[in-house]
Formats: sequence, C-alpha cells, structure tokens
Amino acid sequence: MKIIPLKYYDGGYMTQAFAFGGSRDKSQIDLSVKYRSSLQNFLIDDGKDVILADTGLPNNSPDIAPKEGAPLWMGHKVATFAEALEKAGYRPEQITKIVVTHKHPDHTGELRMFPQASIYISQTEADAMKLTGDHIVRVHFTDGPFENFPQSQRITDTLVLVRAEGHTNGNSVAILKEGNVYYMFHGDVTYCDAALYENELSVVFEDKEKALQTLSRVRAFCQTHPTVYCSTHCPEGYLNIEQKKIIQL
Repeated sequence: MKIIPLKYYDGGYMTQAFAFGGSRDKSQIDLSVKYRSSLQNFLIDDGKDVILADTGLPNNSPDIAPKEGAPLWMGHKVATFAEALEKAGYRPEQITKIVVTHKHPDHTGELRMFPQASIYISQTEADAMKLTGDHIVRVHFTDGPFENFPQSQRITDTLVLVRAEGHTNGNSVAILKEGNVYYMFHGDVTYCDAALYENELSVVFEDKEKALQTLSRVRAFCQTHPTVYCSTHCPEGYLNIEQKKIIQL
C-alpha cells in the first residue's frame, strides 16, 4: 500500500479567527495567532487500484501573493496538480478511482483530467456541480453504518466513503484501513489539525449544526481507532502520513 501526498501550495498561514471562528466565541479568539497552511490532496495505490482522494485546484491556478489581513493564504505554488501527479510517479491514465470529499474547486479542480476513472461523489455534490458522464458514480450511502458514522458506501475492500455533512451539504469523508491503522481523508472537516485537537469549527460551512455533529463523530472515531489524520489545508496533512503519526486526542 502506498499513500502519497500530492502537494500544490505550501508555506502559507491561516488565522485563529478563520480556523476556530465557526464555533469559538470571538472574545476567546487570539487575533495574533496563526497556523501554518498548505494545500495537498492524496493518492492511494493498493496494488489493484490507484485512487485519488480529491483532485486539487485547476492546473492553471496562479501563484498568489499574500494580502495583508487575509484570514487564509495557502502559500506559494509549488506544483500544478499534473506536475504533482507526475512527481509521484503516476500518469493520469493510471488512475482508476477518485473519491471526492466535497464540491469546492480545491478538491475537484482537475476531475476533468480523468475521464477514464470512476469518480465517486455524493449525489448532493454531483448534482450541485451538474456532473455528467458514465464515469460519475453518484453515491447514495446504501451500505449501512460504518463504525460511528450512520451511513457509508464501500469503494474497495479497504476504502469506505461516509456521509459527513456540514462543511457542504453533501460533504463526505474517506477512510482507508491498512492493517490496524486507519487513514482519514476528511477534506475540510477542520482546516488545521489544531482545530481537531481543540474541537473547533472553521468559519466555512453550509450547515453549522451538521458540521459540529460531523466534527464530533470524527473526533470520536479518532479516539477509538488508531487514525492518521490526512488534512488538506495544513502541512500536518503530509507530515502525518510521512511519519505515520497516530492522532492523540
């Protein structure tokens, strides 16, 4: 089993007001605190399938300089999605499956590169994006509960997609099991790992109550299963994989 972070932007920051501001009272936010930010998605090669967990921003996205007072800056561009895939040693035609956590363009920007791959995405998100084609697999989460998540859809023997609304109305989380360890590709349940530890919600959500419920389920899963937490918007996302670091809450 290979799990490879595909890195696009690095060296950025987010403010505590952004990372925690969806749930923490303003009076308890330290305006001077910033957390490191980046942008990456992930490739899984299980020996049978080569799977992407999300597909980054469009290849032509620019390198944008930070703006004074910006709540989030992803950092400088280090690679396009295509370049990151090539650096990992893979070609687009080798990708057999893609699991999409949610509709935002930093997670779906290069779905167009993979007309040959089966793209698994919740029906809610697929409809919102108006996706068409035989390779689009609208997920209805018909496989029953997975651990403490009430609804799931199995993608492979070791990979499952669970319903996890809140950040978006069709948000999902992908969970991979390798031996006794779980890898959680959560999209944007939190924007930085500090928010997971502190049990805080960022300012980006479509349904706050469901987002808080999803965060609670994610934390409960990590507390009861040895889990490597694979974040999209902070460097812990790739460091946790490189170190095979089990999250400790």
